[in-house]
Amino acid sequence: MATLLKLFPTCTWTGRLAHLSRKGWAQSRSGRLLPCFPASQRCASTTSYLTVEMDDNTGVAVVTMKSPPVNSLSLDFLTEFSISIEKLEMDRKCRGVILTSGLPKVFSAGLDIMEMYGKGPEHCAEFWRAVQEMWLKLYGSNMITIAAVNGSSPAGGCLMAMACDYRIMADNPKYSIGLNETLLGIVAPFWFKDTMMNTIGFRATELALQLGLLHNAPNALRVGLVDELVPEKEVLSAASTAISKWLAIPDHARQITKSMMRKPTIDRLLSHRDQDINNFVSFITKDSIQKSLQVYMERLKQRKT
Repeated sequence: MATLLKLFPTCTWTGRLAHLSRKGWAQSRSGRLLPCFPASQRCASTTSYLTVEMDDNTGVAVVTMKSPPVNSLSLDFLTEFSISIEKLEMDRKCRGVILTSGLPKVFSAGLDIMEMYGKGPEHCAEFWRAVQEMWLKLYGSNMITIAAVNGSSPAGGCLMAMACDYRIMADNPKYSIGLNETLLGIVAPFWFKDTMMNTIGFRATELALQLGLLHNAPNALRVGLVDELVPEKEVLSAASTAISKWLAIPDHARQITKSMMRKPTIDRLLSHRDQDINNFVSFITKDSIQKSLQVYMERLKQRKT
């Protein structure tokens, strides 16, 4: 954890790029679209699990998750993520964030099961507080937040995407998104439920949570879990286009409106935060739940082999 205190890297400036394939975007050798700005506008910082590229001209930061193999939300990842978002929040030049993945075929696979399996109550409590903090930072952010979902995003990955203001997903039926906790024998906590209900409504949430539904990209658009589907190589460029519309709105009016909409949900967790942690620890350390996690991990190993 000590390494997480080193999250204040010196910005490294890129050289001026002569050609842009799109407005503010260029295509890498792998075919992935990357933000591309003149050296006087672009500042990049890299941590263990994230790359943050800030465009001082537009005030937009691209936060790219890069924790192989599937961007699992470990304790260290969550801590680093929250610190990075808080730094951007404190930067007066930063008005918006595009959150995406630097790994192929996956946005985030959700909570790291190894943080919950075979761990003592103290560790589980610390981990769950970090999950809460990630959501509070993202869901309550004054910044514009756009999720560029360029791969599958189950469970905690879905929560991250839903915490953003707008979601753009790769139009690939093989990619899925949803809260599938019940399939693991786990119950999604009330603030996961509240976030989904605020996004897709009561009945759709009731079905999704009880059945542990993972929606493919077209179904995710149909139920309102995502706002746009675009070709996979255009996810980032579409996010850039989308955020420009949000940037045209005066910040103070948008921020007050966002707070009015989200404050009751945030306050509900804040007023029950310790109780939620205690409930999680009591639940996750039960022998029956630990057995369910063990069975799930064994299935994952069989799939790999």
